[in-house]
Amino acid sequence: MRNAAAFAVVAVALALLPLPVAARANPEAIPPVPLAALPAEARSVYALIHDGGPFRYDRDGIAFGNREALLPAKPRGYYHEYTVRTPGTKSRGARRIICGGPARQPETCYYTDDHYRSFRRIAE
Repeated sequence: MRNAAAFAVVAVALALLPLPVAARANPEAIPPVPLAALPAEARSVYALIHDGGPFRYDRDGIAFGNREALLPAKPRGYYHEYTVRTPGTKSRGARRIICGGPARQPETCYYTDDHYRSFRRIAE
Protein backbone atom coordinates (compact mmCIF):
# COMPACT_ATOMS: atom_id res chain seq x y z
CA MET A 1 0.00 0.00 0.00
CA ARG A 2 2.84 2.33 0.85
CA ASN A 3 4.43 1.80 -2.60
CA ALA A 4 1.11 2.56 -4.29
CA ALA A 5 0.86 5.88 -2.43
CA ALA A 6 4.43 6.80 -3.35
CA PHE A 7 3.75 5.87 -6.97
CA ALA A 8 0.64 8.07 -6.98
CA VAL A 9 2.59 11.04 -5.61
CA VAL A 10 5.31 10.63 -8.25
CA ALA A 11 2.73 10.26 -11.03
CA VAL A 12 0.95 13.47 -9.98
CA ALA A 13 4.26 15.35 -9.71
CA LEU A 14 5.29 14.24 -13.19
CA ALA A 15 1.92 15.26 -14.62
CA LEU A 16 2.38 18.76 -13.21
CA LEU A 17 5.80 19.28 -14.75
CA PRO A 18 5.89 21.58 -17.77
CA LEU A 19 6.04 19.93 -21.17
CA PRO A 20 9.50 19.63 -22.73
CA VAL A 21 10.55 22.69 -24.70
CA ALA A 22 10.38 20.80 -28.00
CA ALA A 23 6.75 19.87 -27.35
CA ARG A 24 5.77 23.37 -26.27
CA ALA A 25 7.66 25.38 -28.87
CA ASN A 26 6.46 23.58 -31.98
CA PRO A 27 5.67 26.42 -34.42
CA GLU A 28 2.94 24.35 -36.07
CA ALA A 29 1.25 23.99 -32.68
CA ILE A 30 0.97 27.76 -32.21
CA PRO A 31 -2.44 28.69 -33.60
CA PRO A 32 -2.60 31.47 -36.17
CA VAL A 33 -4.68 34.61 -35.80
CA PRO A 34 -5.50 36.79 -38.82
CA LEU A 35 -4.04 40.28 -38.51
CA ALA A 36 -7.51 41.66 -39.25
CA ALA A 37 -8.90 39.80 -36.20
CA LEU A 38 -6.53 41.53 -33.76
CA PRO A 39 -7.62 44.59 -31.79
CA ALA A 40 -7.07 47.93 -33.54
CA GLU A 41 -4.25 48.76 -31.12
CA ALA A 42 -2.40 45.57 -32.11
CA ARG A 43 -2.81 46.25 -35.83
CA SER A 44 -1.40 49.74 -35.27
CA VAL A 45 1.65 48.42 -33.40
CA TYR A 46 2.17 45.75 -36.07
CA ALA A 47 2.30 48.49 -38.73
CA LEU A 48 4.74 50.52 -36.61
CA ILE A 49 7.01 47.49 -36.26
CA HIS A 50 7.25 47.22 -40.04
CA ASP A 51 7.78 51.00 -40.33
CA GLY A 52 10.50 51.06 -37.66
CA GLY A 53 8.51 53.09 -35.12
CA PRO A 54 8.16 55.43 -33.36
CA PHE A 55 6.93 53.43 -30.42
CA ARG A 56 4.96 54.65 -27.43
CA TYR A 57 6.81 52.80 -24.67
CA ASP A 58 10.53 52.90 -23.76
CA ARG A 59 10.71 49.10 -23.52
CA ASP A 60 9.32 48.54 -27.03
CA GLY A 61 11.87 46.78 -29.19
CA ILE A 62 13.84 45.21 -26.33
CA ALA A 63 14.99 41.62 -26.61
CA PHE A 64 12.40 39.08 -25.55
CA GLY A 65 14.02 36.17 -23.71
CA ASN A 66 11.37 33.50 -24.44
CA ARG A 67 11.87 32.21 -20.87
CA GLU A 68 8.45 30.58 -21.06
CA ALA A 69 9.80 28.54 -24.01
CA LEU A 70 6.43 28.75 -25.76
CA LEU A 71 7.93 30.14 -28.96
CA PRO A 72 10.37 28.22 -31.16
CA ALA A 73 13.88 28.16 -29.70
CA LYS A 74 16.11 30.82 -31.27
CA PRO A 75 19.36 32.54 -30.24
CA ARG A 76 19.18 35.32 -27.66
CA GLY A 77 18.28 38.60 -29.36
CA TYR A 78 16.20 37.00 -32.13
CA TYR A 79 12.86 37.98 -30.56
CA HIS A 80 11.80 41.54 -29.69
CA GLU A 81 8.72 42.63 -27.80
CA TYR A 82 6.33 45.51 -28.37
CA THR A 83 3.54 46.76 -26.13
CA VAL A 84 -0.02 46.78 -27.38
CA ARG A 85 -1.88 49.45 -25.42
CA THR A 86 -4.79 48.16 -23.39
CA PRO A 87 -7.53 50.80 -23.10
CA GLY A 88 -8.42 51.59 -19.50
CA THR A 89 -5.09 50.52 -17.98
CA LYS A 90 -2.48 52.86 -16.57
CA SER A 91 0.35 50.34 -16.90
CA ARG A 92 1.59 48.67 -20.07
CA GLY A 93 -1.05 46.00 -19.61
CA ALA A 94 -0.76 42.36 -20.68
CA ARG A 95 -0.92 42.62 -24.47
CA ARG A 96 2.26 42.28 -26.54
CA ILE A 97 3.49 41.51 -30.01
CA ILE A 98 6.69 39.47 -30.15
CA CYS A 99 8.55 39.44 -33.47
CA GLY A 100 11.50 37.35 -34.55
CA GLY A 101 14.13 38.26 -37.09
CA PRO A 102 15.29 41.63 -38.42
CA ALA A 103 13.61 44.59 -36.72
CA ARG A 104 11.86 46.10 -39.76
CA GLN A 105 11.40 42.86 -41.67
CA PRO A 106 10.51 40.28 -39.02
CA GLU A 107 10.25 36.68 -40.15
CA THR A 108 7.29 36.02 -37.90
CA CYS A 109 5.29 37.79 -35.21
CA TYR A 110 3.17 36.49 -32.35
CA TYR A 111 0.40 38.10 -30.32
CA THR A 112 -0.32 37.53 -26.64
CA ASP A 113 -3.10 39.13 -24.66
CA ASP A 114 -2.28 37.32 -21.41
CA HIS A 115 1.31 38.45 -20.78
CA TYR A 116 3.17 35.52 -22.36
CA ARG A 117 0.98 32.67 -21.07
CA SER A 118 -0.16 31.92 -24.61
CA PHE A 119 0.68 33.05 -28.12
CA ARG A 120 -0.95 33.13 -31.53
CA ARG A 121 1.07 33.50 -34.72
CA ILE A 122 0.01 36.60 -36.66
CA ALA A 123 -1.07 35.69 -40.19
CA GLU A 124 -1.43 38.48 -42.73
